[in-house]
Amino acid sequence: MKQAVIRTGGKQYLVKKGEEITVEKLNKKEGASVDFKDVLLIADEKSVKVGNPKVKGVKVSGKITKQLKAPKVTVIKYKPKTRYRRKQGHRQQLTKVKIEKIGA
Repeated sequence: MKQAVIRTGGKQYLVKKGEEITVEKLNKKEGASVDFKDVLLIADEKSVKVGNPKVKGVKVSGKITKQLKAPKVTVIKYKPKTRYRRKQGHRQQLTKVKIEKIGA
């Protein structure tokens, strides 16, 4: 089975065909296809190709299945004896992608 390491949103992901991954938000609609051209490594049962920094001529294709938000993260800042308190929340926007093809 082919595997690849791709880079998107400043992070790296190990992907396989048919797998569904969650990445930082991609600005496309649900059902749209997406190509990841930053392929850092590609491997199968027999060989491994490592890029320098990318593997040339290889891309990973997928289909966007869902746009969603991550669970809320609460940030609290507090300094004693100064009446300083801040509470802030954040929900990261994410995209679920189903990997359809790994190769040229």
